[in-house]
Amino acid sequence: VEHALVKHVTEFLLELGAGFAFVGRQVMLNVGGDEFFIDLLFYHLKLRCYVVIELKGGKFKPEHLGQLGFYLTAVDMQVKAEQDNPTIGLLLCKTKNKVVAEYALRDTAQPIGVAEYQLIESLPAALQTSLPSIEQIESELGGGE
Repeated sequence: VEHALVKHVTEFLLELGAGFAFVGRQVMLNVGGDEFFIDLLFYHLKLRCYVVIELKGGKFKPEHLGQLGFYLTAVDMQVKAEQDNPTIGLLLCKTKNKVVAEYALRDTAQPIGVAEYQLIESLPAALQTSLPSIEQIESELGGGE
């Protein structure tokens, strides 16, 4: 499922227009001896900045912004060149409460956005039929969160 999601999110972002260069998937950052992995990393040629995409399989939670903000800082400190603009972050979640997202983003100085994705609607028909339903997954996990 992750591979399919990454494939289709990547295609979607590339379809947004010219300028996005795919840097990598699960890009490793070493910060103070600890390893962290960015889900997707792009470079936007016209904006001259990196774009970090973090994927969340569930509902938006304010703490996700802390993780994304950390990744933006790490990329700015370790990856971007002096002439590059500050890194932009995009958090893609399965669902979000708009008010919670607005509150969480209100005092954020970093350029971060939160959006929802629709996995099933973006997958090919053959893959859609091979995936379990959300009800099946939740029943196997004991009712979800």
